[in-house]
Amino acid sequence: MSTSNFKDFKLSGEILEALEQLHYKKPTEVQQKVIPVFLQKKDLIVRSQTGTGKTASFGIPLCELAEWEENRPRALVLTPTRELAAQVKEDITHIGRFKRVKAAAIYGKEPFDRQKLELKQKNHVVVGTPGRTLDHIQKGTLAVDKIEYLVIDEADEMLNMGFIDQVEAIINELPADRMTAVFSATIPEDVQRLCGKYMTDPVDVEIAGTGVTTEKISHELLEVREENKFSLLKDVTVAENPDSCIIFCNTQEKVDKLFSQLKRAGYPCEKLHGGLVQKDRFSVMNAFKQGRFRYLAATDVAARGIDVDNISLVVNYDTPMEKESYVHRTGRTGRAGNTGKAITFATPRDNRFVEEIQEYIGFSIPVRKVPDQEEVSVNKDLFNQKISTKAPEKKDKSAAVNKNIMKLYFNGGKKKKLRAVDFVGTITSIPGITGDDIGIITIQESATYVEILNGKGSLVLQEMKGKTIKGKQLKVHKAKART
Repeated sequence: MSTSNFKDFKLSGEILEALEQLHYKKPTEVQQKVIPVFLQKKDLIVRSQTGTGKTASFGIPLCELAEWEENRPRALVLTPTRELAAQVKEDITHIGRFKRVKAAAIYGKEPFDRQKLELKQKNHVVVGTPGRTLDHIQKGTLAVDKIEYLVIDEADEMLNMGFIDQVEAIINELPADRMTAVFSATIPEDVQRLCGKYMTDPVDVEIAGTGVTTEKISHELLEVREENKFSLLKDVTVAENPDSCIIFCNTQEKVDKLFSQLKRAGYPCEKLHGGLVQKDRFSVMNAFKQGRFRYLAATDVAARGIDVDNISLVVNYDTPMEKESYVHRTGRTGRAGNTGKAITFATPRDNRFVEEIQEYIGFSIPVRKVPDQEEVSVNKDLFNQKISTKAPEKKDKSAAVNKNIMKLYFNGGKKKKLRAVDFVGTITSIPGITGDDIGIITIQESATYVEILNGKGSLVLQEMKGKTIKGKQLKVHKAKART
């Protein structure tokens, strides 16, 4: 099916409104091919690189198929990293905003009990990493008896990170009559085996011209000795003068060292790797998305959830030792129709890895000369000007969909035996307020958060100060930005 408009998918008005406000102009190739099949609830195997719009290709139909009245999750999405789980949850929340689709994200290094409490509430979609998801299933805190849709995102990375056995254990806990969709940049043998074992007549979708073969990404190889890498990096960044750049290292220690060198050299930069506490990882990632700094030093695992449209340069400071990592790293640039460049530093010891990568991607990466001093000198002033100037802050694509929403805090929840229906009943008794003006309701032990849509938050806030809920007078105020 070829379509130039999301309306051709016969989506509900609530989903179309959200897509319009999120600036989804027209379906990408993967969305054109996946959404109609997904809506028919057929098993899917999708070969598609990141940056092609694949999250929306399953997020849109999941939100369309969600039934608000259902209290238990009907969809489970598995991702290889915590960052990607958070990103997918956020995307699904935005797409399903006006349909009141509730998504939860569960992953390690976050309090289990807090997630347990969230999973007790109404959730339509649960997004999680394999280890924590399996933990919740085995402890009975994640109900999977109503799961109708399983999405395995970045399946090849699951394999690389050793999660495939946990994924299989999760599958064995799910209802047999579900729909399964597997998304992967490549389909290694173990992923093929998984598909053959647990899927029924899957529809194969392959998006040509993505990833390393895309004409939108130019690939270059620079030969260098280990001790000269940082000097070369400085010359390359001056010559290229990127607006936004990720520099990949193979270990946390290398990232830490490189970050220190960049800071001393005056680069506006941050670092991202698995050794940082989760709160700091999210903070750095969000700041990078917003354009608060231009350079990010990162390991593979920490960079999986970065969805930034305009990264113009990726530098493999260390040649990846896993050939699949080259595909995923370079897929960080050339996204959403933009062009990009991927430069790999190769030492004499890296020849074996370079050969494996080239065999894997199907072409030789052209070797370029290192930037000469004339080229560096010519660009030095422009480079200094750019790194000393604050980058224009990138607009959050969800700003429009959230602008008329106010989240209210009430100081009562499950301990006071309050339910979502109690809040809905009281709020809709306010003149001019209907059920369509109420968004996601999150009931915790001692607090409740209610989203008020359509710019009516101030009215509801004022009126609720004089009303009781189930006979109880609750304090109410506008919720803090992140709750």
